[in-house]
Amino acid sequence: MFSKWNWSVKAVWTLLSICIHTFGVSDGLVKLCGYIIPESPVLLAGSNFTAFCDISDCMYDNINASQIFWKTKNVVVPKEQYNVINKTFSSVTFNDTSTLVSPLTCNILARGNIERNIYGINIRLGFPPEKPKNLSCVVIQTQRDFNRTCTWDPGRPTLLKTNYSLKSRWPTFKFPDCIPTQTNNSCTISEVNFYVTLELWVEAENELGKVESDHIEFAPEHHVKPLPPHKLFLNSGEFSTVLKLSWEDQFNESTMKLKYKIKYKTIDSIDWIQVPPEDTASPRSSFIIQELRPNTKYMFKVCCAVKNYSGYWSNWSEEVVGFTAEDKPSKGPAVWRKISTVNSSRNWTLVLIWKELSNSEANGIILRYEVSIAGRPPLLFPTEFYIVNTTQLSLNVQNGTYEVRVAAYNKVGKSPSSVLLIPAINSKGSVKNVAAFPKDGKLRVNWTAPKEPVDKYIIEWCEQCNNLTCVTEWQQEPGTKQGAFLKGNIKPHKCYTITVHPLYANGQGEGRSTQAYLQQGVPASGPTVRTKKVGKSEAILEWKPLSMEEQNGFIQYYTITYKTMTGNETVVNVDPSRTEYALSSLSSDTLYMVQMSAYTEKGGKSGPAFTFTTNKFGEGEIEAIVVPVCLGFLLFTLFGVLFCFHKRDIIKKHIWPNVPDPSKSVIAQWSPQITSKNFNSKEHIYPEGSFTDVSVVEIEADDKNSLPDQDLKHFDLPKKEKNASEGHSSGIGGSSCMSSPRQSVSDSDEGEPVQNTSSTVQYSTVVPSGYRDQIPSVQVFSRSESTQPLLDLEERPEDQQLLGTENLTLRQRYFKQNGNWDDRVNDGPHLENRKQISPINEEDTAGHQASQMCGSGTERDEQGVTLAGVFHPSPEGPALQIETMRINTMTDEEIPKSYLPQTVRQGGYMPQ
Repeated sequence: MFSKWNWSVKAVWTLLSICIHTFGVSDGLVKLCGYIIPESPVLLAGSNFTAFCDISDCMYDNINASQIFWKTKNVVVPKEQYNVINKTFSSVTFNDTSTLVSPLTCNILARGNIERNIYGINIRLGFPPEKPKNLSCVVIQTQRDFNRTCTWDPGRPTLLKTNYSLKSRWPTFKFPDCIPTQTNNSCTISEVNFYVTLELWVEAENELGKVESDHIEFAPEHHVKPLPPHKLFLNSGEFSTVLKLSWEDQFNESTMKLKYKIKYKTIDSIDWIQVPPEDTASPRSSFIIQELRPNTKYMFKVCCAVKNYSGYWSNWSEEVVGFTAEDKPSKGPAVWRKISTVNSSRNWTLVLIWKELSNSEANGIILRYEVSIAGRPPLLFPTEFYIVNTTQLSLNVQNGTYEVRVAAYNKVGKSPSSVLLIPAINSKGSVKNVAAFPKDGKLRVNWTAPKEPVDKYIIEWCEQCNNLTCVTEWQQEPGTKQGAFLKGNIKPHKCYTITVHPLYANGQGEGRSTQAYLQQGVPASGPTVRTKKVGKSEAILEWKPLSMEEQNGFIQYYTITYKTMTGNETVVNVDPSRTEYALSSLSSDTLYMVQMSAYTEKGGKSGPAFTFTTNKFGEGEIEAIVVPVCLGFLLFTLFGVLFCFHKRDIIKKHIWPNVPDPSKSVIAQWSPQITSKNFNSKEHIYPEGSFTDVSVVEIEADDKNSLPDQDLKHFDLPKKEKNASEGHSSGIGGSSCMSSPRQSVSDSDEGEPVQNTSSTVQYSTVVPSGYRDQIPSVQVFSRSESTQPLLDLEERPEDQQLLGTENLTLRQRYFKQNGNWDDRVNDGPHLENRKQISPINEEDTAGHQASQMCGSGTERDEQGVTLAGVFHPSPEGPALQIETMRINTMTDEEIPKSYLPQTVRQGGYMPQ
C-alpha cells in the first residue's frame, strides 16, 4: 500500500517538474519544499552573481544538497560553478551575467533518476540610466501661439524601464515636471513667458539607479523660431536684369524685429544663389535683386529670424517664379561652313550654318538673322547681305577667301556679329594628338594645341553609317581649351568620326580626325564566309567586313573555326583589316565546315556556318599525268613514222609489191588496125566516146609459142571476151548476184608448175561513139595507164578451174557465132591443149550467163554496150582489132595475180 502511494507522489512531482521546465518560473513561483536566494533579482549586465538554494524543507525524502544541480532555462550549468555549503544549502556563481538566460532553477535527481525541480527565479538584466546630455529648448511659433519644446540625449539604452522628467523653476518657484509621452528625449510645454529666465534640467531613473542632467538657464526670447514669410511676389519692371521681390510676415510680436535670408536660381539650374546676409539685415518687406540675365525664368525663396538674438531661422517659404524682361542678344551665333566642289574645282557650293543662341544669350525670342559675305583680295566680290529666319544659307561662289558675318535680331535689338574667315587654302597649323574616349557617360575629345594662338576651335562629329544620310553636328569652343565634351545626342554602340578644326584671326588650319564609341557592345552578327579558291590541301576563304551598323564597337580580331565531320576543331585568329585567309594542311577530298566570328572588347558573335570540299587532285597534278602520256604517245608516233620511212622498201615490198609498168611493154608500141581513113590520129580514135569498161587479156606464154599467129589471133579474142564478161560480172563498184567481186584468174595447164602461170594485162574497151544498147561501128582497145597497185589475192584451185572453163566456153561461143571457128582447132594439138586448159562445162556456161543477167541497172547498161562490141559483129563485118603483147617470163613473186578493173575516160584513167 505504501509502495503504491510512493509511486503516486513521484508521478505528481514529475508532472510539476515538467510544467516548470516547460513554462518557466515567474515571480511568486509556488514553493515546493525549498527556495532560492535572492528572489527574482535585477542584475547589472556583465556583473557577478551568486544564487543560493535552500532544501531544508525537503529532508523527509533523504535528499541533501549534494544532489542539487542548476539550470538556466533548459541548459544545465556546469558543476564547476556549484558550491555545496552544507546538507541543505548549495550555491551557483556566474562571473558574467551578460550571457545569463532566465529562468534559473534549482533541481534534484531523486531515486529512480527522476528529475525534480525544487525552485526557480526570473532574472532581469539591464543598465542604470546615463546622465542626459545636450539639453536645449526652442520657442516655436504656431498659427495661434508659441510652444516651448526641449530635447536632450538620453544616452545608451538601459534594457529596463527608465523614467525621464523635465524639471524647471524660477529662483523662488518650481514649475510642474514635464513627462515625455511618446519619446524619452523630448518634451513640449504650451505655456511660454518671454523675458523670464528659467532653470532647466532632466532627471532619469530605473531599478539600477537615478541620475540628472546639467542645469541650464533658458531665456525664451533668445530661442524663438518664427513662421516663414508668405505671399511672395515678383515684379520685373522695365529693366532686363532686375527683379523686385516682396512678401508679408507672420510674426506678431511687436516687441521683436525680424531679419531675412533670400536665395534664387534659374529654373533649369540646381544651384541656389544667396543674397549676402548683410544686405537683408534691416527689417523690410521687399528686396530688389540685380545683375540677373534678361528674359530668364527665376525662382525665389525667403526665410526669417528674430533680430539681435541668437535664435532659430524659420523654414524656407514657398517658391515664387518670375521672368526678367527681354534685352538684345548678348552675342552672335556660332558660325561654320561646308564647302562642296562637285561641279567644278574653281566654283564652290558654300553652305553657311550657325547655332541657335541659348536663352541666356538670346535674351528674348530671335526673330531673324542677318548674313553678310564679302570677298577679300584678289577677289572683286562686293559685300552682299541676306536676311533669313533659318540657321543656314547656301551660296554659289568662286574659289577664294571670304569674310562672313552673322547677327541675330529680337524685338529689342541686334546682337554683335559673329565673324568667320573662309580661306581659299588651309595654310595654318593644325592640332595634334586628337583622341576621343567615354567619360562620365559622355564622349570627351582632347587635342594638343598648335604653337600659334588660336581664336577658337570647331569640333565636328557624325555617326558612321552605310546609307550616307547621317547628319553632321558641330560645336564651337574657345581657343584657350584643349578638350571638350560633345554636347549633342551621342548614342551607345554607334561609331562617331570626330574632327577638330583650329580657327585663327587670319585663317584656319586643316582638321584632324579620330573615331570613338560612347559605349561598345557585342557585334550584331558575325561575318559570312565563303571560299574564293579550293585546292587539294589548301583553301582561300574570303568575307565582307561587317557594316558599321553591325559592328557595335571596334573589331579587335576575327576567329576562323574549321573542322571535318569527324576531326578535331581548329581555331585561328585573324587581323580585322584582312578580308581573306588561306587555310593550309587540309586533307584532300574532305568535307570541311567553317564558321567565322567577330570580337569587340565586349565579346564576339558568330556568323553562319559554311561547308566546302577539298579537291581530290592538286593544281597541276592532272597536267603532270596527261602531258607526259601525250608526249610519250607523240614520241611513239614520231618514232613509228621515222621507222616506217627508214624501212619503206621492206614495207612497200610486203604491202605494195612492184607492178610491171605497161608503158614499157611491147604492146605500147602497137597500133590498132583501122580500116577507115577517119582514124589517122589519136584525136580521131577518141572523138567523143568514153571508156565504159575494163577488160583483161590473158596471154599464155607456152601456148603462144606453140600456136601459129593466126591461131593466136583467134585464141586471144575469146580470152578478151572472158575478161570482158568478168568485168561485167565483177566490175569496179559492181557486184554479182551470188558471189563477191573477183579478180582476173590466170589460166594454167594441168600438171604444169606454178611458174607457168599466165600473166594478165589490164585493158579498156573504148566506145568512140554511140548510145546505150547500140553497137558501135568501130571498137577500139587501148592499154590502161593506171598506176594503182595490184591487190594480192590467194586464188583457190577450184576458182582457177572454174574461170578457165568459163574462158574456153566464151571463146567457142564467140567463134561459132561469127563463123570463124576453125575445126582445126578441135582436131589439132591446139584443141587438146585447150581442153586441158579449161574443159567446157554446160553448168559453167549457164552460170556465166546467169551472172551476166544479174547486177544493177547501171552496170547492165554499161555491160551491154561493152558486150555488144565484143560479141556482135558490125554490119560491115568484124572490124575488131586485138593487140597482143609479149610477156616476159617472171617469177611468181614479181608477177601479180590479178588487176583491179579500171573505169576509163577519154584521154586517161580515173584512179580508183
